[in-house]
Amino acid sequence: MPTKIYVGNLPWRATDEQLTTMFSAHGEVTEARIVTDRETGRSRGFAFVTMTDASQAQSAIQAINGASMEGRALVVNEAREQSRPPRGPGGGGGGFGGGGGGGFGGSRGSGGPRRDGGGGWGGGGGSDGAPPRRPRQFGG
Repeated sequence: MPTKIYVGNLPWRATDEQLTTMFSAHGEVTEARIVTDRETGRSRGFAFVTMTDASQAQSAIQAINGASMEGRALVVNEAREQSRPPRGPGGGGGGFGGGGGGGFGGSRGSGGPRRDGGGGWGGGGGSDGAPPRRPRQFGG
């Protein structure tokens, strides 16, 4: 079963090829990928290496964790799945009527005229704890 390994504290000049060579000494590497910034394309200082065999991956983790690469002590461990909050309606983003930022027409928290804690373009910022007010009726 393939095992994904996290490699942190990488020097900025490290390459995928260097990681492949380093981990290949302990078993078969299927992928070695340094994570880069989307906008600049520069290394973010960490990578993921996938090895085909779990026991070989554990051997590599034991051997390489703490090893020096260009004067930096590498942090190597088994990667954990990143848990992400569900993206459902009313979640955390702006947009028309969504929750989250206090954009145009959103809640201002305590002291503001709105007390319903949401709505408006760009979302609301929360409530000051008061119950929602009923809209005023005009014209009869």
